[in-house]
Amino acid sequence: MSVVRQIQGAIRNDFFKGKVIVLLGARQVGKSTLIKMLSENEESKTLWFDGENADVHQILKNTNNERLKQIAGNHKIVVIDEAQKIDQIGSIMKLYADYSKDIQVIASGSSAFELRNSLNEPLTGRKFEYKLFPLSFIEMVSHTSLLEEIRNLPQRLTYGYYPEIVTHPQDAERLLRFLSDSYLYKDIFLFKGLKKPEKMLELLKLLAWQIGSEVNYNELGKTLKLDNQTIESYIEMLEQVFVIYKLPAYHTNQRSELKKSKKIYFNDLGIRNALINDFRPIEIRNDAGALFENFVINELRKQNEYKQVYANFYFWRNTEQREIDLIIQKNNVIRTFEIKWNSTKKAKLTKSFTNIYGETIFHVINQDNFFEVIENFGEEY
Repeated sequence: MSVVRQIQGAIRNDFFKGKVIVLLGARQVGKSTLIKMLSENEESKTLWFDGENADVHQILKNTNNERLKQIAGNHKIVVIDEAQKIDQIGSIMKLYADYSKDIQVIASGSSAFELRNSLNEPLTGRKFEYKLFPLSFIEMVSHTSLLEEIRNLPQRLTYGYYPEIVTHPQDAERLLRFLSDSYLYKDIFLFKGLKKPEKMLELLKLLAWQIGSEVNYNELGKTLKLDNQTIESYIEMLEQVFVIYKLPAYHTNQRSELKKSKKIYFNDLGIRNALINDFRPIEIRNDAGALFENFVINELRKQNEYKQVYANFYFWRNTEQREIDLIIQKNNVIRTFEIKWNSTKKAKLTKSFTNIYGETIFHVINQDNFFEVIENFGEEY
C-alpha cells in the first residue's frame, strides 16, 4: 500500500531550484518510500547512497566539486539516506548546492540533532527542510475514506500510525514490539556522551506513563538517580530522534501562571503503548482520555507542519490548578481548546484565563468533531 503523503507536492515543487532538500523524521516513518515516490518518474536518473554503508563513506571521503560531478554522472537526483552518518556531509552538500545546480540532492536523516548540526552552517540559505511524521489522519482519509478512518480511531489510539503497522494490522502488536526494541533505540544509543542507555529506556517508560501530565524533572531525576541536567539532556535527545515532543506552558509572566512547566507527548501512540506493554482495547482503558489528547495534538501538529502554518502550541495552567489542554497562537491570535474523549462531558474556558487574556476563540474537541478540527486546521490563519 502506497499512501500519498501530504508533503509530496510541496517537496516536488522544490525540485531543481538550486537548493538541497532535507527530509527529517524517525526511522520507519516512510522517508525512503516518499523519496522513491518523488523520483519514480526519474528512477533511472536517481543515484542512491545509504549513509549506513561503509563503502559510501569511502566514496564520499575527501571529495571535491569535480569528484562529486563524476560520482553523479548522468544522474539528475542524488539521494543520501541517513546522511548524518557521513563525515563532512555539510561540506559535500554545499559543493552540490553551489556547483551542481542541475542536480537535485535530497538528504534524509532520523536524527535531527546530528543532521542539523552537520548541515545548518554549510547550508545556510541553500536548503529546504521538511519533517515527515508517521501517517496522518488526513492522509489515511484520502487513502480510504473519512468514515473508515473515524471507525479506525480506536485502532489508531492503540497501535498508532507507523506505515508498517497500518498496512499489517493483524501483526500490529508484534511489529510494534520489534520497532520499539530495535529501530527506535538505534539512534538514541549512537548519541555521543550517552553513558547510561539503560537509564534512557527507564526514562522513556516513565514518560510513557505520564502523557498529558506535567513532568517534573526533579522527580524524574530522583526516581532514576540522575541529576536534572542529565534528565533535560536525555529528553532533548529523545525529542531530536522524534520519539517525543514537549508542549511548553503559555504565560506572560503573571505571578499566578506556571512558566517553566512542560507536558510531554509521544509522536506515535503505538510506540508509547509498546513501551508500557499495554495494547488493551480503548474501551476498557483508564488512559483513554490521555491517548485521545495525545492523538489530537499529534494530528494538529502534523497539519501545522504540512500546511506550513507554523503556529505555536502550548498548554496553560495556573497555581490554582485551572488549566487549558491546548493553546494555538499565531499573529497575536490565541485559540484555546479542551480535548475530551467523552463526548457528553461539557467544558468551558476558565475565568482564570479570561481574566488575564480576555475572551478568546474556544473549542471543545471530542469524538464527534475531532475530524472537522483536524481537516480545517490552518484555514483560520
